[in-house]
Amino acid sequence: MASPQQQPPYLHLAELTATQFLEIWKHFDADGNGYIEGKELENFFQELEKARKGSGMMSKSDNFGEKMKEFMQKYDKNSDGKIEMAELAQILPTEENFLLCFRQHVGSSAEFMEAWRKYDTDRSGYIEANELKGFLSDLLKKANRPYDEPKLQEYTQTILRMFDLNGDGKLGLSEMSRLLPVQENFLLKFQGMKLTSEEFNAIFTFYDKDGSGYIDENELDALLKDLYEKNKKEMNIQQLTNYRKSVMSLAEAGKLYRKDLEIVLCSEPPM
Repeated sequence: MASPQQQPPYLHLAELTATQFLEIWKHFDADGNGYIEGKELENFFQELEKARKGSGMMSKSDNFGEKMKEFMQKYDKNSDGKIEMAELAQILPTEENFLLCFRQHVGSSAEFMEAWRKYDTDRSGYIEANELKGFLSDLLKKANRPYDEPKLQEYTQTILRMFDLNGDGKLGLSEMSRLLPVQENFLLKFQGMKLTSEEFNAIFTFYDKDGSGYIDENELDALLKDLYEKNKKEMNIQQLTNYRKSVMSLAEAGKLYRKDLEIVLCSEPPM
């Protein structure tokens, strides 16, 4: 018989705390790559069905393959055949669904970048544990959610453990952006075309013609178009406008400084 540690925890509960949600995630995302997929997904679905049978929540079809397909159509919002953390938050009854609380607050990537700018106070390209706590506290206030200090501490630790993939106690912009709804996450669009520091410096210098150390919105527009063409990626005008707006929310008085753009476009944030 499997030992208690190997059995998936908490799936039968009517409501999960943030910590229990995370334990379920870690149990099924066995390889820690940020997705429940393949065999992990089958295991998750089987265990979920078992737990729901126990609580009288049954689906119409008895065929496992069909049920699984039905389930994925409902929850795999970006249709990539995998379940990511935010999709799991929609499936499981998480207490005060704290991930959704984020999404309601940062509805667009521009708002997300503004929040990022506010909390990445030292412009390091990371939000650290103490900065994250301020970010969450603000978020909960905006959403009119009552919370106490231990709850805030639990949320901070949970978010860190969820999104801090390399375990350095800090969240990079691309890690943190996983809180955004998939269709809004413009940073994912840049993933396949991240630049090295050298490439970034070359392209920034090319557009910063007068060497002032910053570029304006029109120059950013040209830079982004260039980047997309170089990477042979399709982009429509509306998307480009949205991305430009999102990136420009990092700017100060219309001036986008080298370091702020580097956070978005480089594979590693500036040291």
